[in-house]
Amino acid sequence: MPSGESELILNADGSIYHLNLRPEDIATTLIFVGDPDRVPQVSNHFDTIEIVKGKREFHTHTGTLNGKRLSVISTGIGTDNIDIVLNELDALVNMNFATREPVKEKTSLQIVRIGTSGAVQEHIPVDSFLLSNYAIGLDGLLHFYKTGNHTERELTQQLAQHLDWHTQSIHPYAFKCNESLKNQLADDAVQLGITVTNAGFYGPQGRRLRLKEQLSDFHSKLQSFSYGGSPITNLEMETAGIYGLSALMGHKAISMNAILANRALGTFSKNPQQTVQKLIAYCLDRLTQS
Repeated sequence: MPSGESELILNADGSIYHLNLRPEDIATTLIFVGDPDRVPQVSNHFDTIEIVKGKREFHTHTGTLNGKRLSVISTGIGTDNIDIVLNELDALVNMNFATREPVKEKTSLQIVRIGTSGAVQEHIPVDSFLLSNYAIGLDGLLHFYKTGNHTERELTQQLAQHLDWHTQSIHPYAFKCNESLKNQLADDAVQLGITVTNAGFYGPQGRRLRLKEQLSDFHSKLQSFSYGGSPITNLEMETAGIYGLSALMGHKAISMNAILANRALGTFSKNPQQTVQKLIAYCLDRLTQS
């Protein structure tokens, strides 16, 4: 059944509504960054740039590096934006805009998030790199989709029992990274971790300024949990949404984190831009190796 004009919204030039992109504008390997200003920091490494487009916080550059076509797109902050970006990217490759129906042969995108994050364990140093082996969502995004057998149910059940936050209407969901991308981007110098994604930067990540937090045990509960011998390692705002929607849509996703803060020690990077630049270079090198 075709999607109505209010569901699959197209601009006058035939581009998808928020991203302002047409199907030919994107590569099948995409790099997600949160900050629009970080898009050129990635594309400056490209050998060629063929597409430069932007609308609102969603900026996209498409080009080539070492013969490989890549797109870098800014998602803005939060899983609400990830919902827009993933659905519209999927529509670009898996919907026929003329008929407004799904295509028969689906395209699987490769998605690499290069983002910043804060560690919750004392042993994780600031300015290190961390690959999100699992992602736990404490936001509500994936509760609006039928997840079937894609979720990590054992992890979710153990965590929900450990946290005991259901009385606060917090119900976690969990997904695993794509194994092929993990093998491509893993390294002895990159830690593997369990990442928690939440719906905000302050209260939802246990920060207190003027408002009093609802969960006084937020950090201690996260720090004391482990799954398969691995502890929860870090907090950020997009990874679980990326992993969840990608799994449901048949895309491959990985999240690479530049650890800029250690919440357990109360420390922050002295050179955050340098750390992010190093992670960008590392990921591009791994993605374009023959």
